[in-house]
Amino acid sequence: MNYDRKANISQTTCLIQVGRRNAYHQAGHAAAIYLGNQHKQLPAVHFQVTIKPQERDSGQSSRTMRLSRQYAAKVEGGRLIQSLPLSFAEAARCLSQSEQEQYRCAFEADVINLLAGPLTEAKYVALRDDEVFNANLVYLGALKFYGGSATLDIITEYMECFVPDRTERKQKLAELFLAAYSFVNKRSTWSAITALAEFILDANKDEPKSIISCDDLIALLESRYVPATGQFSAPKSEFFATLFEY
Repeated sequence: MNYDRKANISQTTCLIQVGRRNAYHQAGHAAAIYLGNQHKQLPAVHFQVTIKPQERDSGQSSRTMRLSRQYAAKVEGGRLIQSLPLSFAEAARCLSQSEQEQYRCAFEADVINLLAGPLTEAKYVALRDDEVFNANLVYLGALKFYGGSATLDIITEYMECFVPDRTERKQKLAELFLAAYSFVNKRSTWSAITALAEFILDANKDEPKSIISCDDLIALLESRYVPATGQFSAPKSEFFATLFEY
């Protein structure tokens, strides 16, 4: 009986397996939400990482899936813009100049944070394969190969709302892409992202866990991230509390 029980425990432990690429992707996204927003003096937003089973392959039996099922981590929440308006210009029309600037910063931050996930995965793969990682080699369209297809769809919605003109939109997106690349590629940021990815991978070693809380994610990031100069300061205005719920 004891041997059977140990075997069952061992099998249960093996159930929770998150891929390393997935873990790094979500760690980069989460780090950008917390560290990136804080650096820009944007307000804190709630986010968490959920761990759920991936869809079952049609060629696998139920028993095989129980013993070897892969799980996927995913960041939930974390956006400053809770719902996109039909037009950024129309939504900002009645705002003061400073409020418009804050609203613009929120739009840009959400896009940068979304881009940070697939860029982190791309950097992890490059380092793993002993290849070069730079902004010239990892272009925007290539992010679909790093779990970024759905992300690119969301970003397209943001940018079409944010910048109506197609040429200007392309230029702005290139600017935000480089900002996300710079965030991911900083040594201090990468150290925190790596620690968070390993934390996600290790989260289910002791007992199954379907959610990694916002508090746990923040505590880990704060313990591993050391800003190059100075400390983060609080958001400038309470205006954010209602503006981003548009």
